[in-house]
Amino acid sequence: MNHLRTLFGQKVREIRLSKEISQEELAFLCGLHRTYISDIERGTRNISLDNIQKISSALKVPPQKLFDFSTFQK
Repeated sequence: MNHLRTLFGQKVREIRLSKEISQEELAFLCGLHRTYISDIERGTRNISLDNIQKISSALKVPPQKLFDFSTFQK
């Protein structure tokens, strides 16, 4: 599993939960399937730039916030 994908997925999950949005609701807001969101959060999906933009828009955060891993322990 790719470390960057894992960190990215953890960040998406962290932001999604902080906004009290379910995976299903996020998927609907993005126009993506719920299992795709689940795969992203588990780090098993290699996500495209287009879908990063969709997710950041749905979460109402700038795309770069999805790559801020400073909140995670090393």
